[in-house]
Amino acid sequence: MPLSHRLALVSGLWIFALIASAQAQSVPLPREPQIGPRPFYLVDKMKDGALKTALSQCTGPFRKTDFSIGHRGAALQFPEHSKESYSAAARMGAGVIECDVTFTRDRQLVCRHSQCDLHTTTDILSVPALAAKCSQPFTPADPATGKKASAKCCTSDITLAEFKTLSAKMDAFNPDATTAAEYQNGTPRWRTDLYSTGTLMTHAESIALIKSLGAKFTPELKAPEVTMPFDGDYTQEKYATQMLEEYKAAGISPTDVFAQSFDLRDVLFWIKTEPAFGTQAVYLDGRYETKGFDHAKPETWKPSMTELKDSGVKILAPPIYMMLALNDKNEIVPSDYAKAAKAAGLDLIGWSLERDGPLIKGGGFYHRSVKGAIDRDGDTLTVLDVLAKQVGVRAMFSDWPATTTFYASCMGMK
Repeated sequence: MPLSHRLALVSGLWIFALIASAQAQSVPLPREPQIGPRPFYLVDKMKDGALKTALSQCTGPFRKTDFSIGHRGAALQFPEHSKESYSAAARMGAGVIECDVTFTRDRQLVCRHSQCDLHTTTDILSVPALAAKCSQPFTPADPATGKKASAKCCTSDITLAEFKTLSAKMDAFNPDATTAAEYQNGTPRWRTDLYSTGTLMTHAESIALIKSLGAKFTPELKAPEVTMPFDGDYTQEKYATQMLEEYKAAGISPTDVFAQSFDLRDVLFWIKTEPAFGTQAVYLDGRYETKGFDHAKPETWKPSMTELKDSGVKILAPPIYMMLALNDKNEIVPSDYAKAAKAAGLDLIGWSLERDGPLIKGGGFYHRSVKGAIDRDGDTLTVLDVLAKQVGVRAMFSDWPATTTFYASCMGMK
């Protein structure tokens, strides 16, 4: 039986064991990460060459590593920002785990990727009393007019107590749905609903769990989707301060926390007011959404790499594609953006591996600058190798941390 068939046969059993273990609080983490079959599947699908040969000969030992960051936990197959997702990431060797932070109506911090994603990441539309509180109630699709189904449910619509009654699900929706039940049933075929439903977490609960799992923390302060100051006097500064205060209250060393924000003002605020945390705060570069910005044209980078460094920023985190380019041989190489960041003395963290789904057609957003060289799932490891060895990223976010753990262990990285 081919290697890929054997791996597919055992993968379901392995994942079942992983989630069962993650849910059992009394079961300790194994001494070595459980990376499962996927990294070996990716090696099997690589183009022949020296990298494939080296990785195919790697059988461990595999080690937990700060190079491997659990992006929303292990969101490829577990509901993001759930207890189960975080536990799975730790078991796969993620040395750092992410909680995206937002707030409820009563100003309590919780883990969600967006303040207004409850309609796609939880079962709120199945709970009539809470669905009625959504900013925009569910509206069915109308095939006659071409109108798509919609809803908007925010953490700020409900209290913490109400939030805790919900269950996490895979982030997805069906735009052609005519009922709320159909709307919530839109998970892509390359993901799975086998491990829904998940347990939602407050930010404080995530700190306690991640600490118990022996990992470090990378909370992202999410942009509010309500007018700030919220409810009269809850300012952006209070919100940014509150997030770090919860680490202090839990006795977490600032050296174990990598606070993130897409808003440079948040990062500079931490550098000024909380220097112990600010020294390794992460500026998430979302300027690709800004009109006129082009990652291949330095004149459009406002501020410049040098200006970022001079302002106190030490870690820059762009999407994968901004750090990569194709040379005249159609080989994947570091982009001018990546070279400029390193020349300015900025550390780089990339996001997010294993998020584009199957790569047989070149991938999507995360591989857009190198799509011409991408035609198979195994190219995930080729991209990772360029980012690690040529770009020199200090860490990688991944939706399946076993992949980054496997690579880092095989390459002798810390």
